[in-house]
Amino acid sequence: MKTTSRSNTRPNISSSSVKKFCMFCKEVKKPTYTDTATLKRYLSDRAKIIPKQRSGVCAKHQRALAREIKRARELALLPFSLHI
Repeated sequence: MKTTSRSNTRPNISSSSVKKFCMFCKEVKKPTYTDTATLKRYLSDRAKIIPKQRSGVCAKHQRALAREIKRARELALLPFSLHI
């Protein structure tokens, strides 16, 4: 009996094929808690912070982004979670 490997069934898509860049480095600006429109871009549909591998933000700005999102949540500018 022949067994198939699960790793062979997935398509081979490399994440490096799409070039991502840090929006904050490109525009030379910092994330702020008052700019909720920009911060919402880095939240998932369940109001979780998107990791830097998916968002394309550099490590320096990802840390600042997470801090500003948490600050905006404390001031009730952004939701903590979305209950669906």
